[in-house]
Amino acid sequence: MSQPTAIIFERSSTLCDTFKESLRRCGLSVFCSSQKAGLRQALDSRVPDLIILGPSCVNPGNTFALTEEVRECSGSVRLLLVVDNSSEDLAIAALKAGITEYVKYPFTQAEFIHAVEHCLAWREQLIPFPAGPAELDGIIGDSPAMLEIRARIARVATSDSNVLITGETGTGKELMAEAVHEKSLRRSRPLIAINCAAIPDSLLESELFGYAKGAFTGADSNSEGKVKAADKGSVFLDEIGDMSAYGQEKILRLIESKEIQRLGCSRKIPVDVRVIAATNQDLEQLSKENKFRKDLFFRLNVARIHLPPLRERKQDLLSLVSYYIERFNRKFSRRVSGLTDEVLDRLLAYDWPGNVRELKNLLESIFVESTSQELSLADLPPPLRVRCDELKSLTGNERERMLWALSATNWNKSKAADKLQWSRMTLYRKMARYNISRAG
Repeated sequence: MSQPTAIIFERSSTLCDTFKESLRRCGLSVFCSSQKAGLRQALDSRVPDLIILGPSCVNPGNTFALTEEVRECSGSVRLLLVVDNSSEDLAIAALKAGITEYVKYPFTQAEFIHAVEHCLAWREQLIPFPAGPAELDGIIGDSPAMLEIRARIARVATSDSNVLITGETGTGKELMAEAVHEKSLRRSRPLIAINCAAIPDSLLESELFGYAKGAFTGADSNSEGKVKAADKGSVFLDEIGDMSAYGQEKILRLIESKEIQRLGCSRKIPVDVRVIAATNQDLEQLSKENKFRKDLFFRLNVARIHLPPLRERKQDLLSLVSYYIERFNRKFSRRVSGLTDEVLDRLLAYDWPGNVRELKNLLESIFVESTSQELSLADLPPPLRVRCDELKSLTGNERERMLWALSATNWNKSKAADKLQWSRMTLYRKMARYNISRAG
């Protein structure tokens, strides 16, 4: 897809420069005009994706008359109106006149970029995805959920805001972090991954922020630390929900001050990093329970990307299987052609508690153990076959599935929740929703 373009209609050169900076951060090519004739000339020579109508050119009568003229020249081009005196009447009039989005000046850069992203969101639906395994930067699938995630990544990447990626274990959070970084303006600099659950407090500062020679026994040379190694790039904080209170405090200070201090060194060092964090936990709930710092949660939760579990996007299963079969054919020098319909039926019935990672590991183990050219039921591990057959025997009705699991476990709710791959609280909520009780 070609680079989106924007035309700015504004007389103030200072404000024009402000618009330009934000638009270019969003990946747009920008043209400015301070006169109506220049705007018309620009529209004659190009078809923009977005037109910004600035406050110096705005009054209700002229602006909305101009809107009609622009529509005649450029049809359904998106219009972003910037005003310095906002009112409900003006907002309603702008909506009726066909203005796409409306921002009051002065604004924060985040507010302006959000308005621009909203105007351009329609473009994301036009991105052509390849046939066969639907893959973009390693992101597999063409279900509505994955199309929305691709569009979300495209929007989030062009800003420089902190990103919080949420989702169950195995859904591909690190892959999404890499996609955000690779589509950002920081892609020429490193993305440094840090496993927050794996660093004890005693080593945290030296690992993250580095140390000076002689700071402790064994410190034979200076170490810049992982955060400094990511300078001008991005830091990926994996499993941030498992980080200790001590670690959370250090990350919060990094985000707020944009400085680090190495062990054994009194000088503070400025760093420029974008923070991308990921977790399989509910940080909002943890912060309410005082198990995660609220102030850190708010600073991380600027742009959110949520990855659905595989069981909620089984439309992507065949694309994922095709992708991994092709990948493992290359790795193991094999010529596996695919899988039988019976195997596909079982995989579609399975609930995939380990998500995409579980599917990948399953297929790799089959390649190691089997010599078949076509994967059949005999190639599936016996426990998986049993589990698939159990689930396949259920109807698609969630209420019936719950009743089956409760009956099969003699109404032992813990065991029933395990059979359904749910938490006990999920089972209780769904029992209440469907009015299920043992007496009933």
